[in-house]
Amino acid sequence: MKKSFYILTLAILFVGCSKEDKSASKLDNKASAGTTRIELTPDQIQTIALTTTHISRMALSGAVHVNGHLDVPPQNLVSVSAPFGGFLKNTNMLEGKRVKAGEVVAVMENAEYIQLQQDYLELSSKGQLAKVELERQEALAKENVNAQKSLQQAKADYETIEARTAGLKAKLRMINIDPAKLQAGKDLGSTINLLAPINGYVTEINANIGKYVSPTDVIMKIVDSEHLHAELIVFEKDVMKLKVGQKVRFVLANETSARMATVHLVGREINEHRTVQVHCHLDDEDANLLPGMFLSADVETGTEQADVLPSKAVVEYEGQKYVFAARSETTSGNQVFEMIAATTGVEQNGFVEVNFPGMTEDVMIVVDGAFDLLGSVKNTAGED
Repeated sequence: MKKSFYILTLAILFVGCSKEDKSASKLDNKASAGTTRIELTPDQIQTIALTTTHISRMALSGAVHVNGHLDVPPQNLVSVSAPFGGFLKNTNMLEGKRVKAGEVVAVMENAEYIQLQQDYLELSSKGQLAKVELERQEALAKENVNAQKSLQQAKADYETIEARTAGLKAKLRMINIDPAKLQAGKDLGSTINLLAPINGYVTEINANIGKYVSPTDVIMKIVDSEHLHAELIVFEKDVMKLKVGQKVRFVLANETSARMATVHLVGREINEHRTVQVHCHLDDEDANLLPGMFLSADVETGTEQADVLPSKAVVEYEGQKYVFAARSETTSGNQVFEMIAATTGVEQNGFVEVNFPGMTEDVMIVVDGAFDLLGSVKNTAGED
């Protein structure tokens, strides 16, 4: 109640001052321009315990606030597909299931697999005959019995079959069929096994048993989350502040405690949203974290000298920050204070970086009492 009386007293004095000075009578037009003035008597200054201070220089640890998400390197995210297509015959995979590299994750079936094996076996037999024929032609050539053309033809036939055989071998290995075992057993099958290329967790399944999948279809995805990294989205204006090796303090959407990371790579291309991707390595890896988790982060950009004021010297009114600067005393001994629009920067340890028109080291700024002065401004604005 007593506090309200003081604010009301200031408001009345402010109105009286405004009547004498028409330039301060319109708060909505003049407050944003930094020309609103308030006059206080010595008793009023003492009543609200008003104090002032100079602008000071202080070393502040700069930081860039950004958002991002957890991600994995491309080599830790694998899409499993059937190289030659086929029907999904069997799988016991579920989303979230842990798999090991080399483990069977699906069984595919297709008559073309039989044809591929058959072609390989037939070509292998022809290759053996071609090799025998080449050796025979080479023996005859040493005795000058056959024409050189016959030797060249036998050599070309053998090399052609060898090349085709090598190609079929590669295709068989792509579908996890061992050519050596196939040639030894002659056991042709219509099914093949799809194996997990890496250790990880199944994160996505896009096919069901009996469904035909083409070579371009992704049957499932496997993610190795042991090497997660933080992918930050940095706006163009802040990119130049970031460097490799800077520390990053980030908080996940479902947590309250901060984690640490280190800037590893800074993107070299600005996308259509005028942002750059920044790749950070986590200081402490956690297997429980999942790719795609959103995070907010502060990138520590180093310590710099800045012009600062105590944080409570800066007040906010209608979305704009202000400070109250002490001006010359009147002939009656009252003190005039001017409300000036200000911009702020880094805030740390009770101090905030500031900048405003006419800012010099000898300007005295209100600290204790700034909210009382703002209260009188608000009350007077409400009366206009």
